[in-house]
Amino acid sequence: MRIDVSLLPALGAAFMLAFARIGAMVMLLPGLGEVNIPVRIKLAIALLLTFIMLPLHRAAYHVDMQSITPLVVMMVHEIIIGIVLGATARVTLSALQVAGSIIAQQLGLGFVTSVDPTQGQQGVLIGNFLTLLGIALLFATDTHYLVIAALNDSYKIFAPGELMPSGDVAALATRAFSAAFKIGLQLSAPFLVFGLVFNIGLGVLARLMPQMQVYFVGVPLSIFTGFMILAAVLTTMMGTYMDYFIGVMHDLMPLN
Repeated sequence: MRIDVSLLPALGAAFMLAFARIGAMVMLLPGLGEVNIPVRIKLAIALLLTFIMLPLHRAAYHVDMQSITPLVVMMVHEIIIGIVLGATARVTLSALQVAGSIIAQQLGLGFVTSVDPTQGQQGVLIGNFLTLLGIALLFATDTHYLVIAALNDSYKIFAPGELMPSGDVAALATRAFSAAFKIGLQLSAPFLVFGLVFNIGLGVLARLMPQMQVYFVGVPLSIFTGFMILAAVLTTMMGTYMDYFIGVMHDLMPLN
């Protein structure tokens, strides 16, 4: 019995190329690419996804084993594609930080910061809460499967070995950042209205009663009322965000 192993080098090269794209994406994905998740867990997830994706797209990798230069170029190309896809998903999560920062400023809690467990750096307390809630909802509603589906469909948009259209990547990045800022403002819109009305009311009260310590009355009232509004609109806010995230993931999937 003779076993032909001549295809193993090409198969190994194809595996490394697929792993370059998938691994770069996993390192940036919301919920999976956080700094507090062990690197071994990220590596295991990336390897598992590579084993799943490679049989589906093995024919797309035309590997030339005669020279190392094309392999290096293709690997850099695959890493860039993974970074673009992962960063697009990561930017959608920043919309919650934008909304949290605006809400905190309107409630007078802009100075209250804590360590963001997803990034390992200081962040506004309300923004950190919304970010953790958003990640929990992504997994609770099985929306993270859309990210894997977008990764699978990325081979239709960015075929291995083909020159990446820089114009499309720039347009994708522009849309992602503008949409994240837009949805952040939309989520915090009730608090912008509340902050405007409340501060105008405090200004009128200060003119009517100059001897009154408006600051000591206004700040506790602003925080209490703001948290009441947050409790009332939180479900609608997160539902809007989930619709936005799902829409972004569908934009990464070409129509069949």
